Amino acid sequence: MLELDLRFFAKEGPGGEKTEEPTSKKLDDARKEGQVAKSKEFSSSLTLLTFFLLLRVWMGVLSGQMKELFGGFYDRFHYFSNMASYEDRHEEYASLVAIALLRVFVMIVPFLIAGFVVCFVADLVQVKWKPTSKPLKPKFSKLNPVNGFKRLFSLEKLIELLKSIVKIAIVVIVVYNQLKDKWPLIFNMYDMPLLQGVIVAGKTLVDIGFLISVIFMVVAFADFAFQKWKFHQDMKMTKQEVKEEYKSTEGDPQIKGKIKQKMMEASRRRMMQSVPQADVVITNPTHYAVALKYDKEIAPAPYVVAKGVDYMAQKIKEIARESDVQISENKPLARALYSNVEIGEQIPEELYVAVAEVLAAVYKATGRV
Repeated sequence: MLELDLRFFAKEGPGGEKTEEPTSKKLDDARKEGQVAKSKEFSSSLTLLTFFLLLRVWMGVLSGQMKELFGGFYDRFHYFSNMASYEDRHEEYASLVAIALLRVFVMIVPFLIAGFVVCFVADLVQVKWKPTSKPLKPKFSKLNPVNGFKRLFSLEKLIELLKSIVKIAIVVIVVYNQLKDKWPLIFNMYDMPLLQGVIVAGKTLVDIGFLISVIFMVVAFADFAFQKWKFHQDMKMTKQEVKEEYKSTEGDPQIKGKIKQKMMEASRRRMMQSVPQADVVITNPTHYAVALKYDKEIAPAPYVVAKGVDYMAQKIKEIARESDVQISENKPLARALYSNVEIGEQIPEELYVAVAEVLAAVYKATGRV
């Protein structure tokens, strides 16, 4: 019996499967590289729809301008043929062609402007405004024939092929359905006056183009939704990638932990250096120790210069004994000071009386009163 290793079918990248949502940093980096969720079909279909919409609205004006332009040509043919000099005819022909080209350009300018505006707005709606020049920079990896071969037979190319087939099928179906009832009219165009034949052909062409454009817009919306979904899937990250990004932006947690530990050690050393200047160390007596100092030139009330619990409490008491700082045992006061007053802060008013009693006893014992 044939056995299959299912690991070959797992879609995993380096560091595991991409299960994590993309971070804002990865999305910003991707945007700087020009990687965005964008559908080319959306821009092209909207431009095509705008073109046929303008053509439908402006067809009467354009037909009148074209009729006037051709009429001017025909009216001057007899005039040209009567010119004796070849140079004169050549100059007149060149002048007439230049004028005709200018008038044609004026007629198509609105379509050019509309196409540019629609393309710009379509891209703006999809990817917002944040231009970047990085996609224009040459990449030698694109010249690698192996990578080019892989891209040629990639999933993206297969999807593009399917979209092209769908679009061709839409065009064939729409053209067939629109023309199947109009064949007699089209065959009779040979018997129509030129202007009438042009109007019939133009109206038929515009109707077909407009209907195809509307259907293409539906396909474009579906493609845009797919591109957004695919981009989101591509931007997903593995757990390892999230960790690496966090390290690069926030710093290695181990290094940060060591830095924090060093800072705490430095703070403890400074705290211990302040214990000899304290007036009294209040304990509970085994777990808590709080060193207080009162200097009315520095603060109007006694303030905490050091505090600690368990091991640190023992170290504070040890330094206090070595420095001849008085140690007073008062369990509730020691706990209250440790829990409510930070190092460098003054004691709260509700503890004034209790601390004053302790300081009075210390000052009396040391002969300071």
